[in-house]
Amino acid sequence: MNEGRIDSLLPPEMATRAEYLGVRKAEMPAFTMLMLAILAGAFISLGAIFATTVAVGGMPITAADGSVAFSTSLPYGVTRLLSGLVFSLGLILVVVGGAELFTGNNLIVMAWASGKVTGRALLRNWLIVYVGNFIGSMATAVLMFFSKQYTFGADIVGITALRIAVDKCNLEFVQAIALGILCNALVCLAVWLTYSARTTLDKIAAIIFPITAFVAAGFEHSVANMYFIGYGLLVKDFAPEFVTKVSERVPNLGALTWEAFFINNLIPVTIGNIIGGAVLVAAVYWVVFLRVKKD
Repeated sequence: MNEGRIDSLLPPEMATRAEYLGVRKAEMPAFTMLMLAILAGAFISLGAIFATTVAVGGMPITAADGSVAFSTSLPYGVTRLLSGLVFSLGLILVVVGGAELFTGNNLIVMAWASGKVTGRALLRNWLIVYVGNFIGSMATAVLMFFSKQYTFGADIVGITALRIAVDKCNLEFVQAIALGILCNALVCLAVWLTYSARTTLDKIAAIIFPITAFVAAGFEHSVANMYFIGYGLLVKDFAPEFVTKVSERVPNLGALTWEAFFINNLIPVTIGNIIGGAVLVAAVYWVVFLRVKKD
């Protein structure tokens, strides 16, 4: 891969690196893989926490009589842009800090297609990492629940978190698949771009725009949703006084259920993420750069 060069790697060299990293990931010991996956779930959740806080609808203003009103919100597109920008923290921590993320690991398909990773090893990685991501995301959601951050900003942070969770649980099945496809195409492209990087700053720069784009556009990421919806459910189920106080400001709150979490969102979004990452990115780049070499 011409490691002596100081400029970025070219796409054919990136494909070789993706193949090499896919083998390393697939061969990783199960305990190490699980621990790194738990970290990734927590890292993505930190990005989600940052994005939720930035997405709040206006600043709280307390009047002399104690009543609370909110200043005018930023335009929708600007709010989404800022949310996406700060959400990039999650994948930056995963890539630079070192962790195993299910959506990014869809790129292991490149090593599998070259015959360097077995189908069993590929599925083993995906299963362990997915479970670890779920544990890390839900553990972060539990910790955030006990922090009572949902009460910050005169309850606006909690209201925003509940609205996000409700919106995600209201998706149609096919719609969720499509949004998942688009999301992980961008996530895997972000990871793919980091394979060209020579420095940490290169990696960060490669991550920011694809991740900002998927969040700003409203696409769906399975691991992020483990936190977003999990946190919303914890607030709804275990903070009844808070929910009673804010329920009028969270339309259709009844749609936020554990069943909707899995059936309406997590399952179809995961399917979409696999298609977007494994097919639209990994398989396409394998055909372009590695198929001939295998032949």
